Amino acid sequence: MTQTPVNIQTAQGHQVLAAAGKKILRPGGKAATEQLFEWANFKPGETVLELAASFGESAIALSQRYNVRVVGVEKNPESVARARVNIRNAGLEQQIEIIEGDIFHLEAIPGEFDYVFAEAILSMQSAPGKAKILNSIRDKLKSGGKFLSHELLAQNNEEEIHQQLAKTIRSNTTPLSETNWIAACNAAGLQVQQHKTGAMALLNLPSMIKDEGWVDTAKFLWNVLTNPQIRKRVLAMRQIFNKYKQDLGYIVLVAVKK
Repeated sequence: MTQTPVNIQTAQGHQVLAAAGKKILRPGGKAATEQLFEWANFKPGETVLELAASFGESAIALSQRYNVRVVGVEKNPESVARARVNIRNAGLEQQIEIIEGDIFHLEAIPGEFDYVFAEAILSMQSAPGKAKILNSIRDKLKSGGKFLSHELLAQNNEEEIHQQLAKTIRSNTTPLSETNWIAACNAAGLQVQQHKTGAMALLNLPSMIKDEGWVDTAKFLWNVLTNPQIRKRVLAMRQIFNKYKQDLGYIVLVAVKK
């Protein structure tokens, strides 16, 4: 499949990292997501709504591992097309559906779900945007359904970190503190039952090797080293992560619809 080239100078941070070959774009890496799945305790036949499903990789993994049915929402038409090819190749067309849609209009998706799953989506929204999406998530959950979230954490200096990330990552990245993430969920009628915080893993070399493997990590590093535009953007992101390494990290949480 052909893909529209990314303008490295203006692209958002996750697009730059993906263009460089990074596959795991989660603040806490695979381990944090695995913690979410352990808490979720999926049962065969249950339903999952995944926000920003991208190429369908998470949906495929969930369906294969837990025999759940997944509906993924993805705004980018090229990603939707690629996800559908991946799902067809995995033989999971009866288990997974990818809908081209907007996470700000979840009311357009029929039905309610046992789980709503989102990673690093709310972090990129303003306070009103977070509230709107969280309210929509509540409405898409069955009674007692669970929201599974993996987001950026800013334990201190929230506004300063927001300003620095917005300038460097080229998006409205607005991480919250542990207390404020929990409060945002509670305000939307989602009661946090379990949560965990930890250090940022996104550009941490040992974490990258663990998540991506030696070969893919080497490919990523080679692309960064040999492409001046990518190198400039990635080093700028890494500098911000290092500057705020005591405050900037990840949070995973499970919240239940009240």
